[in-house]
Amino acid sequence: MDFHLVKETWKLRAFGFLKIPLIFFCSPKLIEMTDDAVEMVIPLNYRTKNHLGSMYFGALSIGADIAGGLIAMRLIQKSGNKVSLVFKDFRAEFLKRPEGDVHFRSTDGAKMKQLVDLALATGERENDTVEILATCPSKLGEEIVARLYLTISLKKKTERKSA
Repeated sequence: MDFHLVKETWKLRAFGFLKIPLIFFCSPKLIEMTDDAVEMVIPLNYRTKNHLGSMYFGALSIGADIAGGLIAMRLIQKSGNKVSLVFKDFRAEFLKRPEGDVHFRSTDGAKMKQLVDLALATGERENDTVEILATCPSKLGEEIVARLYLTISLKKKTERKSA
C-alpha cells in the first residue's frame, strides 16, 4: 500500500471518529482512490458480523456509503466550492452471504464529475445514482456478493447575507 492510501485511510477514519462514529467503528481501509474509482474494505470481525457469521447489513451499508460518497466528496473538494452532499435513497441486491472481509468498489467517477459540475452550474439540487459492487475475495474471489445503489444529491451552498 502506498503512502497516499495510508494517509487517506487515516483521514477517513479521523472523519469517522469526529463526525460519523459508525464509520470509525467499522475500521475501513482504502485500497484505491482516484477521481474515477474508489475501492475500500471493511474487515469481518466481531464489530461487523451478524448472528450468522456474515457481514451485518448495517456494515454493508456503511461500506456502500463510503465507496459511493468518497468520489463525490473528493471532486467537491477539488472544485473549491461548498456543496451540500446527502444520500437521497438506498437500494441493495444481496446475492451471497459475505463471510469474510468485504471489498466495496465504485467506478462512477465520471458520472459524479458531471453531477458536481451540474450542481455548480445550476445552483439547484441535482441527483444521480452510483453503483457499488461488493465482493468477498477471501471466500468467493471476484464473485459479486451485493450490488448497492445510492442516489447522491448535491446542491451548491449559497452565501447567506448578514443582516
